[in-house]
This record gives sequence, structure tokens and C-alpha cells, in this order.
Amino acid sequence: MSFRKEKKFRLTLSDSLILESQLISDGMKKIYPARKIYSQYLDTIDLKMFNESEEGLIPRKKIRARWYKNKNEVSLETKISSLEGRYKITKKIDLELLSNICSKGHFDKDYGFLYPSLVVTYARKYYLWKNMRITFDSDIEYCNSRYDSGSLMKDFENVLEIKTLINIPDDYIEKNFGHQTSRFSKYCRGILISEKQLF
Repeated sequence: MSFRKEKKFRLTLSDSLILESQLISDGMKKIYPARKIYSQYLDTIDLKMFNESEEGLIPRKKIRARWYKNKNEVSLETKISSLEGRYKITKKIDLELLSNICSKGHFDKDYGFLYPSLVVTYARKYYLWKNMRITFDSDIEYCNSRYDSGSLMKDFENVLEIKTLINIPDDYIEKNFGHQTSRFSKYCRGILISEKQLF
């Protein structure tokens, strides 16, 4: 288990493109090809994970199945926020298990049975700069799994995420960017937007 620090910067599309260009000029290097990411989030019937995240409670979890365009590799990911820090547990699963989870639910020892709550899709670019892993996420869309409409809701915000070791000071991270850090949970934003609570 390795704890990590995450910082997020909420950006307009224009600001995101300008900042990406500036950082590339300053030596930021691409480390993986850009790709589209799909995440199926799970939650209790009464959205306990969503509510705990909104309230900032610790400890808490988010559980999702994640795959890429061809769906050959599916991972069941548990993101844990604890007093010691944040970490992620990843388990490879097959399409049959994903189908069973979506149709019958998934049991978690802390939350009980979880069911599909939200699908999030977005485009991600991967970089490394000054020993920080940086991702630019854009074209973020949400589909609320709790309803049958299947309609997609677009998020007009973009987000830059920085992941570092837990011992990297906050001021080292923040002094390198001309934007203020902000909370940006795709899961929470997706629930709020798709349920007409955030515009």
C-alpha cells in the first residue's frame, strides 16, 4: 500500500490548453498515449458513498469498474481516503463479473450491497513534470445508472490532476501552477449534474 497526494485544478477548456502548452514548453513530457476512460461507479441505494464524499467524512471509499475503449481490460478499483492519506486497491476482473456486478450488485464489507449509480467517460492525457504525474481530463460526460433514460450530461469544466508521493509539500505543488486548487470529484459532480442539482 502506497499513500499518495492528489491536487486538482478546475479549468476552462481555454485555460487547460494554455497551461498544457506552457508546461510542455517548460519540459513536461508525455508518458502514455491519450485515451478515453470509462468508469462505472457503484453506491448504496441511498448513495452513502456520494454523501460521505460531499460531507468530507474520513474514512470513506469510492468503488468503480474502469475500462478503456476496447473493454479488454476491466479493473475493479477501490479508492480509500483515510486519516493517513489516500490509496487505491485495483483488481482485474472479466466482462462476465462486470455484467454480474451491474445486474446483481456488489457486496462491500463496510457498505453492504452496492449497485450501479453513475457512468463517467472522459478523455485523458498523461504527463510527467518535475517529478509530478499530471493528467489533463476533458470531454467529461455522465450517465446516471439509476434511471433508464440513458441520456448523457456534459460537464463543461475540465480538470488537471496532480499525483505525487505523500511527502511532497503542498506549497511545492501549488507554486508551480497559476491556478487555485479546488475540489473536483467526477463522481459527485456527475450525480449532482444528472440529478439537476448542479448546473
